[in-house]
Amino acid sequence: MTETGPGGRVVVAMISRNEAGAVGPVIDEIRAAAPGAEVLLVDSSTDDTAEIAEARGATVIRQLPPRGYGPAMMAALRAAAERSDVVVTLDCDGTYPAERIPEIAALVLREGWDVVNATRLAHRPEAMPVPNWIANMVFAGATRAIHGLRVTDVHTGMRAYRSSMLLAIDFDAQGPALPVELVIKPARLGYRVIEVPIPYRERIGATTLNRFDSTVWTFRRILRMARVGRRVRA
Repeated sequence: MTETGPGGRVVVAMISRNEAGAVGPVIDEIRAAAPGAEVLLVDSSTDDTAEIAEARGATVIRQLPPRGYGPAMMAALRAAAERSDVVVTLDCDGTYPAERIPEIAALVLREGWDVVNATRLAHRPEAMPVPNWIANMVFAGATRAIHGLRVTDVHTGMRAYRSSMLLAIDFDAQGPALPVELVIKPARLGYRVIEVPIPYRERIGATTLNRFDSTVWTFRRILRMARVGRRVRA
């Protein structure tokens, strides 16, 4: 575990499905940035992703047959939270800057934030197709209007979460767009959320995103979270 302060245990949690071309370099970047952090991977692959991760010292939990993004991510978050003080998430495709892990973990451990939302969208990233960028802007605008939560990226795959918060809240893992709920629900329940900008890079390998399902579920989660807790005050 990384010791970044008193009680500062950090686990980097990821999920993967057939990311054999990316998982090795991503774990190497994590090791370079946070050499004491535990890397935990929930894997549903039919290729060598799990073996590559284990060879680099990652803890691998197999989820077979695959159950989808939400159940895999929730399994990773719960397992990581049970063994840490802060959980940092990354996508296992090389798009996120692992060198920022110590910084966002410290915002939880030292400055008292419960969720650190690492936004890709402070400026339009060249690695993100224009339709995706427009959709993300709409999602963020709806989140601000309905919930009062001033974030620009509700779908980022890079965040730091206080582990005790993850264990205290029930999240609905079924269906796409779980990251939307993972940032809105804590904010409406009174947990402290901060956003910091990060660069966003070209992914390694092909995307598996179903844009239609993700869009429908994004709005579904944004709307139903209005029934939880209270609107965030600016």
